[in-house]
Amino acid sequence: MKAPQTPLNITLYSKARLSRDARFDGLFFLGVKTTGIFCRPICPARAPKESNVTYYSTALDAVQAGLRPCLRCRPESAPGSPAWHGVQTTLIRAVKLIDQGEWRAQSLPQFAARLGVSDRYLRKLFQQHLGISPLKYANFRRVLFAKQLLQQTGLQIADIAHMAGFGSTRRFNAVFAELLKVTPQQIRGVQKKERVANNRLSVLLSYRPPYDWQGVRDFYRTRQITGLELVTDSSYSRSFSYQKGYGVFKASHLPEKNSFRVELNMTRPEHALAIIQRIRSLLDLDADAVAITTQLGNNPALAALNSTGIRLPGLWSSFEAGVRAILGQQVSVKAAHKLVSRLVGALGKTLPAATGGNDVPNLVFPEPAAVAGSNLEFLAMPNKRRQALRLLAEHILQNGEDSVSGVGLQVDAAYKDWLVIPGIGPWTVQYTAFRRGHPDVFLAGDLGVKNALKKLAMKDENQPAVDADTVSPWGSYATLLLWQSLAADVSDNA
Repeated sequence: MKAPQTPLNITLYSKARLSRDARFDGLFFLGVKTTGIFCRPICPARAPKESNVTYYSTALDAVQAGLRPCLRCRPESAPGSPAWHGVQTTLIRAVKLIDQGEWRAQSLPQFAARLGVSDRYLRKLFQQHLGISPLKYANFRRVLFAKQLLQQTGLQIADIAHMAGFGSTRRFNAVFAELLKVTPQQIRGVQKKERVANNRLSVLLSYRPPYDWQGVRDFYRTRQITGLELVTDSSYSRSFSYQKGYGVFKASHLPEKNSFRVELNMTRPEHALAIIQRIRSLLDLDADAVAITTQLGNNPALAALNSTGIRLPGLWSSFEAGVRAILGQQVSVKAAHKLVSRLVGALGKTLPAATGGNDVPNLVFPEPAAVAGSNLEFLAMPNKRRQALRLLAEHILQNGEDSVSGVGLQVDAAYKDWLVIPGIGPWTVQYTAFRRGHPDVFLAGDLGVKNALKKLAMKDENQPAVDADTVSPWGSYATLLLWQSLAADVSDNA
């Protein structure tokens, strides 16, 4: 039996859908009894009567109720929501892995083993909390991604089936029709068809406003590594590696659409779902900015700082985040930037001309094997820190790039194996988790945070302390907000 849901705020949701309030996009969906479809609260279609509307907390709930996704507002394109908070930790980890496209070419027992449980126990968790099997949930996520590609691109259905993670077009067609009550051919209609051109893909990724693009852009720009990243006034581009493949993406901000246009070029398009989800994470597109700003604003010491639309600028992998953290130990942002630039220039792999180019990033962040095999003498820093880099690289080579243990766990538990590496302490793993999008990392020991808190205390000595407990569960956003306050002071004094 499916676990009972948290009661929906019908009055609030009714007002949100009638006003098409984009701040609620993805936080709930509405089903229309007279048409048998379900929509986002921002759907441009004529608003149905309240008596004909049923509200759902997730798109999955709407699909399980037998409803079809709207072809106008495209529910599959809605920002994600923290729908699984408060349920069993293993389920959270499993759902996130599936949502991120990480379950591919594995049997259910193999996938369950990644989570440290049996396949029988995993099936029980999904049935108890979601009312479906793990495989059916995975297929649900895959067909929603496929629907997005069907409506946003002109790719052939066979190519889309491959990108979405299905072994055959026949299987894809059957699962798609079973879950969404409509066929891929009906979704596509008379849209122009085209084959994947040089493995390029262009999709629109939505977010819930407000979104502080200037804050994200400036954070990336300050730390931009030539060849690896490119930041402009309206876009962020970078190269990446994933599952022995490589690629480049450009995310262009479209504030009038509350979204980013992402142009993606990759050598292994079968991993498109996982790569796009990782780009969503890099830009923190699924954050509930209103909830974060409200809670940070309730803290007297932080209330005067502008947290509107604050987002966490992420990094591609835990290895890259860990390396940047080690290179940033006890040095300024400028000094750390210089060290990272030297490392990428010396050990980064050059992309093929068809993937990169003169006007786009063409260097991939160094692989663990390259770091482990180098003496790193070109890095001007203590030898202990060089050794920490090599040991971290060797650990990643032995245990995998991004361990599943980091999903849904506290920072110390997620990176417990890192803490035994000489030269890696609490600040390093906390910064790593912060740059990988963990929402609740308050870097109390960071020099910048300490300086920002001192300035706040100078303005009002009677303000209560700011610590990990008072800013939880948004400690990472509080950390970023304090850093931004220092940057604002520098700008004001310039």
